[in-house]
Amino acid sequence: MKDYYRILGIERDASADEVKKAFRRLALQCHPDRNPGDKAAEDRFKEINDAYTCLNDHEKRANYDRFGTPEGPAFGPFQGGFGDIFENIFGDFFGTFAGGKTRATRGTDLRYDLDVTFEEAAFGTEKTIEVPRFEACGQCGGSGSSGKGPVVCTDCKGSGQVRFQKGFFTIAQTCRKCRGQGRLITDPCGVCHGQGKIRVLRKVRVGIPPGVDEGMRLKLQREGEAGLYGGPPGDLYVVVGLKGHAFFRRDGTNIFCEVPMSFIQAVLGAELGVPTLDGPQRLKIPPGTQPGETFRLKGAGFPRVGSRMRGDQIVSVTITVPRRLTEKQKELIEEFERLSGEESSRKGIKGRLKDIFTGSGAA
Repeated sequence: MKDYYRILGIERDASADEVKKAFRRLALQCHPDRNPGDKAAEDRFKEINDAYTCLNDHEKRANYDRFGTPEGPAFGPFQGGFGDIFENIFGDFFGTFAGGKTRATRGTDLRYDLDVTFEEAAFGTEKTIEVPRFEACGQCGGSGSSGKGPVVCTDCKGSGQVRFQKGFFTIAQTCRKCRGQGRLITDPCGVCHGQGKIRVLRKVRVGIPPGVDEGMRLKLQREGEAGLYGGPPGDLYVVVGLKGHAFFRRDGTNIFCEVPMSFIQAVLGAELGVPTLDGPQRLKIPPGTQPGETFRLKGAGFPRVGSRMRGDQIVSVTITVPRRLTEKQKELIEEFERLSGEESSRKGIKGRLKDIFTGSGAA
């Protein structure tokens, strides 16, 4: 047996108003219009509706509390049902319901993926994009009719439902002729063919804020699909993608790069010109700098969105070794080696390697 109180998240002594508030809150979360294609949400929605159908009816609730089921001795023929309940509570929130009344419906939200360069993401920019979307037909003003306007459906008499008796039960189904709208367009517009909207390619300006990151969503209100029957359009969500950079790599608000220098510069120290987002900057390299050592340029990184504060640029140095030397350069380096005492160390290594390969070093 399902616990209807637990399903609605209320106590067993909850008032009728508390039952209604709980149902309204949960049904809004799980409504199929807000969760298209989500089977779990659809099942949850039906479960919530069953709980409310029982607990909102005084006799059914009494039977449920006493016998564990709404179909107790006092239960009579079922009339109406979900359509009547939902129409009364959510009529102002959604468009067309089982009750058959056509109301303004908000348009669908759209998504557009937009790639920007490293520099555009850092400093911000403005882009013009072309978005395919449905808009209200200008010929008929979104009515779908060429002039006469919609007429009441003759099958459901404008209710959007057809009802038939099956034993003790009255069954209501969505009218197939008007598809639950309660009305029919007998003189469809020649441009939109009765749909009330047409597909267009619309140019939209998008402002990219400085510091935007990969995957960030920018919301453009009312730039989505057109609504139905005078409803407002949906929104457009622009999802930002970042193009790679040949020199920089980003991590949050910090950027990283590698700068090559000669071994002479590493030994003696130097001042290097380092590319940054703001142009070249001078970076002092102290004597004795080792390969892979890093230096920080404060405030040369990315800004945070909505802030003037910027991250840093982390510079990693790499040592380049010349492949060819002149005789004079060799002499100088060998002299440096002799003065530093590394010559004997190098010869010692050569001797040990020779012993290993000739076998003379064996015990």
